[in-house]
Amino acid sequence: MSKARVPWKAVVGGSIGNMVEWYDWFVYSSFAVYFAASFFPEGNDTAKLLNTAAIFAVGFFMRPLGGWLLGRYADRKGRKAALTLTVTLMSASALLIAIAPTYEAVGYFGALVLVVARLLQGLSVGGEYAASATYLTEATPRGRRGFASSFQYVSMTAGQLVGLGLQIILQNTMSKEALSSYGWRIPFIVGAAAAAVVFYLRRSLLETEAYDEEERESGKGRGTIRALLSHKKEALLVIALTMGGTVAYYTYTTYLTKYLSNSAGLPKETATLVSFCALFIFMCLQPLAGGLSDRIGRRPLLITFGIGSMLGTVPLMTALGGVDGFGGGLVLSLIGLVIVTGYTSINAVVKAELFPTNVRALGVALPYAIANALFGGTAEYVALWFKDNGIESGFFWYVSGCAAISLVVYLTMRETRDVALSRTEQVMGESVATRV
Repeated sequence: MSKARVPWKAVVGGSIGNMVEWYDWFVYSSFAVYFAASFFPEGNDTAKLLNTAAIFAVGFFMRPLGGWLLGRYADRKGRKAALTLTVTLMSASALLIAIAPTYEAVGYFGALVLVVARLLQGLSVGGEYAASATYLTEATPRGRRGFASSFQYVSMTAGQLVGLGLQIILQNTMSKEALSSYGWRIPFIVGAAAAAVVFYLRRSLLETEAYDEEERESGKGRGTIRALLSHKKEALLVIALTMGGTVAYYTYTTYLTKYLSNSAGLPKETATLVSFCALFIFMCLQPLAGGLSDRIGRRPLLITFGIGSMLGTVPLMTALGGVDGFGGGLVLSLIGLVIVTGYTSINAVVKAELFPTNVRALGVALPYAIANALFGGTAEYVALWFKDNGIESGFFWYVSGCAAISLVVYLTMRETRDVALSRTEQVMGESVATRV
């Protein structure tokens, strides 16, 4: 089975939307310092940033709703339809921000446009993860699913790197005044255009065999909460196995640059370069780890991540807080990201393999979105809370504790690598077993 061909068109079409999603997510937060003054009256600059940050937070609250609505849509209307819808929402949200009128022109109406854009973006992100994970898993032959689905995090990381790269280019080619006046609109125009390209690519995708089979044989109860409740154990499993992984992921990606700058005292430029280089190598590791899981199973990688994160976070983050240059910061950051790779490279395929076809997208989407909002989305705030209270190391123990809970799940869950996702796979598996 390991020699089965990888359907690269499906892999690219199914995963590339994540790149646009995470690009949009990154550029909103990183360019907020430039566009905050455009949507609120003259006054306290901090208040403007807080208002912009509050609008950013709206997106996190919408992710569980997006997971439910678009997960249900993917189970009822098809994976291809859901992928097309999520990328449409992406393009619309980026375009709205790009053309949003300023406070000087229309008062608070511009801020309202931002809110609507973030609502759409939150819905899109909530549904994209599950639609992508489900499509990549179902569209790939058993024996290559771990490798193919790992490209979900390749594309997610690529989106952050593209956003970071564009930020560096604009900061070095435009004045701060120009960026604050009109330059901040450029990355959102790029995001809208990129989403339009992804829409074109996804229109030519084929529906998965597993979904087509399910639609023919069982047209009722697909994508409903009632159907999901018949798999409560698996839904709780998704929340628990996501808990430790998402906290660790946000710690070593989103929070890392701020930590290296604020706590370790590295110049912001150095901290940014460390993050960029570490993320690039991390991105390249995903297919290697995903392919390894196709050979040895999913559980060994998850268990390795759980043990490494539980035991390694405190000493690793403590050491990162004392680095004094690029080299030390990069090496230690990479150690953390190598550990996290045990989760990120296969978490999508594991979740998809837990559920039957009729509720697979919703089963991945809703529990994941809840766990991500509760633990991933709050990781940076929890870290800053501990720092503000003078017990920064408390956050390291918090990350370790979340990993410990997830480790218990990894140790007790069933292996999912050889699960048949369609009747055809099941028949082929039985045929192989009979010949052996």
